Amino acid sequence: MSELKFEEIKSWDSKAITAKVSELRVELFNLNMQKAATGAIEKPHTVKVIKRNIARLMTAKGSK
Repeated sequence: MSELKFEEIKSWDSKAITAKVSELRVELFNLNMQKAATGAIEKPHTVKVIKRNIARLMTAKGSK
């Protein structure tokens, strides 16, 4: 999972941002369930990256 750039996100429409937020929230939920079940995640930094991406998307959506 790579970090999304704010400049890139600004060009997206509201529906695309909403869809991406939903997709990332599902991915975050799955990672949290994996962590709860096994006690570990293969790449723990991905949780932080996903949370930052969601925050960037919500900020961009709020500024439109």
